Amino acid sequence: MTTRDIIHETISALTANKVRTSLTMLGIVIGISSVITMVSIGQGAQGAIQSSIQSIGSNLIIIMPGATRSFGYSASTGRGASRTLTPDDATAIQDQIQNISAVAPEVTGRYQITGKGTNSNTSVTGTLPSYLTVRNVQIDQGDFISMTDVQNRAKVAVIGPTTASDIFATGTDPIGQSITVKGIQFKVIGVTKSKGGSGMGNQDDIVYIPMSSAQLFLVGDSTYVTNISVSASAASVMTQVQSDVTSLLLERHRISSAASADFNVMNQADIVSAASSVTGTFTILLGAVAGISLIVGGIGIMNMMLTTVTERTREIGLRKAIGAKARDINIQFLIEAVSLTVIGGAIGVTLGWLAAYIVTYLGILQTQISTSSVFLAFGVSAAIGIVFGYYPARRASKLNPIEALRYE
Repeated sequence: MTTRDIIHETISALTANKVRTSLTMLGIVIGISSVITMVSIGQGAQGAIQSSIQSIGSNLIIIMPGATRSFGYSASTGRGASRTLTPDDATAIQDQIQNISAVAPEVTGRYQITGKGTNSNTSVTGTLPSYLTVRNVQIDQGDFISMTDVQNRAKVAVIGPTTASDIFATGTDPIGQSITVKGIQFKVIGVTKSKGGSGMGNQDDIVYIPMSSAQLFLVGDSTYVTNISVSASAASVMTQVQSDVTSLLLERHRISSAASADFNVMNQADIVSAASSVTGTFTILLGAVAGISLIVGGIGIMNMMLTTVTERTREIGLRKAIGAKARDINIQFLIEAVSLTVIGGAIGVTLGWLAAYIVTYLGILQTQISTSSVFLAFGVSAAIGIVFGYYPARRASKLNPIEALRYE
């Protein structure tokens, strides 16, 4: 058979029963579109998480207090519960560690913020001017905290855009307004640019005040800090800086073993890697779940092709009787099966792309459709056609022409 004959016979076979052909392709269409949509959602979630982590700082290393442990059989509290980091630790890191851009100690807590008759439960961070560099904070209006504010324990505050909208009425300029934190009035001197986010970790729902003011007015203790953020000078030296910081703090805290350290040092790159691993697994899981429908669709194709072989038994016997080889019959039915899956795959890719676009358009999640996932979808659809079409095609090619001609 020539290529032209094969194409003509394939079109005739697929259009002979359009409803059955359409319903058979539907399984592949749903499977491929589900895979494309789910993988794009998973990759979008991975990109969003990575972007969120990257936005908290440049080449960031975070030092947090370790867990507070009790004697005997008592359970330890969670990480960050103890008070083991001091402002002097931050100063020592700044003075003694190489390859760092800036160091920013913090005193952080959640407080009820009031102003202009409204209130909000917001994260309050007492810090230094270096926080701008370490945490990639940008000012939209006004100014950030200065060293003069820190030295004078000034009652000034810089607020995030979410806090500004929660506390002040629309159209009100927050600069120069007052907010109250734990009964203490602070004058708003700046508003940061939006970083995005939601929930308890929303970087836009925050209030920054001088660290000395937070220690004096909010926590009443100037001997400890909640955590210390360090910005390495380059991504390539982050691991070395992390090691140097760990060694320095072990020496300062008179601890001989890192396993007994009363602090934890987290590398931003490690956080991104861990988050990517989790979201990558999540993406694979979504794709696997959606891929089950591809198997169901493939079984549907096999069922249809077996039915077609039965219906066309006399035709197969006639072709063999006039000289058609088993190879020609095999190729004919195999191409019909592959055509079903490739056409269904093309429609599925289009619907999957459309579904991903709708998810992005509605603002639910910023999806990402990779070229590899599209090619994979086409490859899988063709493979399904070959795998699930091989048996029916082989069965058709093995029919005895005499028995096939007698078939009623």
